[in-house]
Amino acid sequence: MIHVRAMLLALAVSLAASAGSAADKPYRAPRTAFGAPQLEGVWTNGTYTQLERPKEFKALAASPAEAKAFEARLATTGGVNIPREADTLGQADSEFPETGPGMTRIRGEIRTSHIVEPADGKIPWTEAARKRLHIDEHGWQSYDNPEQRSQNERCLAAASTGAPILSSEDANVLQILQTREHVVVLTEKYHDARIIRLPGAPAPQGPASWLGDSVGHWEGDTLVATTGNLRAGVTEHGDDLALSAETRVDERFTRIAPGQILYEFTVTDPSLFSRPWRGEMLFTTSPGRWFEYACHEGNYSIVSILQAARLGRQPESKAKPDGAPAATPAP
Repeated sequence: MIHVRAMLLALAVSLAASAGSAADKPYRAPRTAFGAPQLEGVWTNGTYTQLERPKEFKALAASPAEAKAFEARLATTGGVNIPREADTLGQADSEFPETGPGMTRIRGEIRTSHIVEPADGKIPWTEAARKRLHIDEHGWQSYDNPEQRSQNERCLAAASTGAPILSSEDANVLQILQTREHVVVLTEKYHDARIIRLPGAPAPQGPASWLGDSVGHWEGDTLVATTGNLRAGVTEHGDDLALSAETRVDERFTRIAPGQILYEFTVTDPSLFSRPWRGEMLFTTSPGRWFEYACHEGNYSIVSILQAARLGRQPESKAKPDGAPAATPAP
């Protein structure tokens, strides 16, 4: 009996050690037919976490209580960080946000921003860039000139297209395709396909562009890519970020679990930022289907936007619609 108990105890210890060893073993991504780590699939980076840290948070990681309160508030507007009392036009009811189930969790932390460096979770704009882009004046777009409307609104550039790949209120689905010499990142919004050239691929002959040129290589299970050669002028990368011809973006794609890709990026541009800054995001397997994104279908509001802005610049007497009484002069 003692001998049997000893054998059973030894077996239990052995099994526990094997289980612990398996748990400690790092995840290894599956391989493609040509031996590269498998990144292919349809992914989403929809999340309540934003590029920059909201004022509600003081650190990169939120406590469970802080996250619960923040997620509960945003859930009433579909994950969009607009106070319900300020949503006078009913955006939360009329639009279809695609922001996932809550805040991003990476390495056991509930992230309050995608930016991890600098420590304050803010884009480190230079003072010259702030003035040039009117950063403290709520954007650099004009309401009465169609050529100065937001590039996102004009279907030219968006947070989810190009590098870095950021999340927004909608269209956060992307597809990754692989060959021996290329990795293609296809985004749902504007149907942009960014081609990352791997060693052995021929160099492109095209000029600078909205998406720039991306070259990459494998470091173990991580795809490392560098993007430059962006078009001249300012490229609006969503509502919060602008890039220029001097911008360089370094990216790292690492499969860390069966349904997860850790996405890391570093942005460098001395003409816009006081220092390089770094961010981290999580791509997860998309739970829904991919639908066609039609950017300008039924965009009836542009006429009213331009008309209202131009009327607002006229003297009050001229801005009145036909037949409306003129304003009474102040005493």
